[in-house]
Amino acid sequence: MRLPTFSRQTETETAEADRPSTAGPVTTTTSPVRPRTDDTTADLRPADRTVTPPPPPTAVKRWPENRDTAEIDKVPAVVEKPAPVVTGPKPRASLLATLGLILSVAAVLLVLSGPLLGYGIGVAGLALILSLSGIHATGKRHVAGKTDALIGMVLSLGAIVLGVLALTGSLYWLGTDVQPVNNLREWLDSQFVNRF
Repeated sequence: MRLPTFSRQTETETAEADRPSTAGPVTTTTSPVRPRTDDTTADLRPADRTVTPPPPPTAVKRWPENRDTAEIDKVPAVVEKPAPVVTGPKPRASLLATLGLILSVAAVLLVLSGPLLGYGIGVAGLALILSLSGIHATGKRHVAGKTDALIGMVLSLGAIVLGVLALTGSLYWLGTDVQPVNNLREWLDSQFVNRF
């Protein structure tokens, strides 16, 4: 497409044309219109002006009527994008919570043994401190074991209460001079002696 071109007037010609004339008619000579030869007015269309048609669409392969499982297996599977992985430290169980649970179970067994009642109260106090530290440690996102710490705390509190009640003599069946393990063994023997 060609753009029309107009003649250019010089600054002196435009200045003279803008001034009012007082001396009568002034004749100015203008140069004829010259076509521009720079690239802005060049014809942008190709020289042959023939439009090539687009290539025909590719043929779509149709499934035959008698489909065979081997051909169906050739169909590519849909690839699912993996879920984004949260970066950070690997999750781990709290050592304090685990130790608190283990020591609280040992404290309950020591308190129920009778003669080792005092030691059971001491171990239960240590287990309570470790369990509370384990609850605090599991407040971080990557540290697990809150349930272990809670169970350890409950067991250690129960062992402390049971041991203090046994030491004050509030429980007749439990004390430092009572042998609950021997008493339990005798009771079980009396119950099952004739049954086996």
